[in-house]
Amino acid sequence: MGEQALKFFGELYAVEREIASLDNAGRLEARRRRSRQVADALHQWLRQQRQKVPDGSATARAIDYSLKRWAALTRFIDDGELPIDNNWVENRIRPIALGRQNWLFAGSLRAGKRAAAVMSLVHSAKLNGHDPYGYLKDVLARLPTQPASRIGELLPHRWRPLSTAA
Repeated sequence: MGEQALKFFGELYAVEREIASLDNAGRLEARRRRSRQVADALHQWLRQQRQKVPDGSATARAIDYSLKRWAALTRFIDDGELPIDNNWVENRIRPIALGRQNWLFAGSLRAGKRAAAVMSLVHSAKLNGHDPYGYLKDVLARLPTQPASRIGELLPHRWRPLSTAA
């Protein structure tokens, strides 16, 4: 059973590799023409397999999960801007998820919360294209004199180095 499912996913990802360089409209057209057929065949196959497995089994729960979320799982087909999966996001939050386990040993709940806040700032700075060291150095230097009403200017998505700040 697993080999057939992998075949479907392999076909969907093969289409994605072939259309990766197209613009959004081109990806949308190709997905509607090619990926829709594969997804529809996968959906039909899942429904057939569900009839063959006992209720309550791990396989039944996995199939039911997919079938109940089918619209969300195939949303990428009708939107040329959406990726087929969320691997990009997963790869960016992995360090935070791994850090969360390490924060259990921060010494106290308060210390763990501080570490989480600092790591959130560091990773947000990275995601916004800033050097984390330069960002933190500048923010910590400006923080004592920054008016409370303008504290939002120091958040990573709004921050500009002092030399270019207006």
